[in-house]
Amino acid sequence: MITLYGIAISNYYNKVKFALLEKSIAFAEEDLAPVQTDAVLKRSPLGKIPFIKTEDGYLSESQAILEYLEEAFPENPLYPADVFQRGKCREFIQHIELNVELIARRIYSEAIFGGTVSQETKDEVRTKVEAGLAGLARLMALSPYALGDHFSAADIVAWPHLQLVSFATQQIYGKNLVAEHIPGIDAYMQLIESRPHAQQVGKDRAAALEAFFKNR
Repeated sequence: MITLYGIAISNYYNKVKFALLEKSIAFAEEDLAPVQTDAVLKRSPLGKIPFIKTEDGYLSESQAILEYLEEAFPENPLYPADVFQRGKCREFIQHIELNVELIARRIYSEAIFGGTVSQETKDEVRTKVEAGLAGLARLMALSPYALGDHFSAADIVAWPHLQLVSFATQQIYGKNLVAEHIPGIDAYMQLIESRPHAQQVGKDRAAALEAFFKNR
């Protein structure tokens, strides 16, 4: 059985959890915040979450985990069979994570956790996130799923990331930049959220957020 380590407030944790559920892989969860203890660093080299335990050892980095799960558990595939289309799926994931989510996370401290971000940072993030979202709109088919008529790893990744980017940009700029730059995104998000496993991930995330802020 796979063991998934991390916390359910993390969009990267929820990406892996969503994939495990959709692929019907048996797994257990262990709550663990990112820390720098020797015990954790032996399992995740920078102390980051999520990471998983497999029968062969530990594996960190959410995208490496996602691709490992696809290869180790080929049932219920999340990547297209066609080689080029698999490449397009990876392109989409890399774009959304590097050019949208990674940029937007610079404002999360204020948008979500009550910290303070400089106006200079906010302005820089907005410019780069809007450029990233414009590029994402060129890649997304939304017919009805992210890359066409089949649910895929692209949707596994897009759903938790775009939820968080939507919320953060609304909080900081007074506008949901995702909705502004990707026509039809609201209907798409509702489609993904109609899936039972997305609902389970969302419910667990809400409970984790409530507990996190209660204990602060």
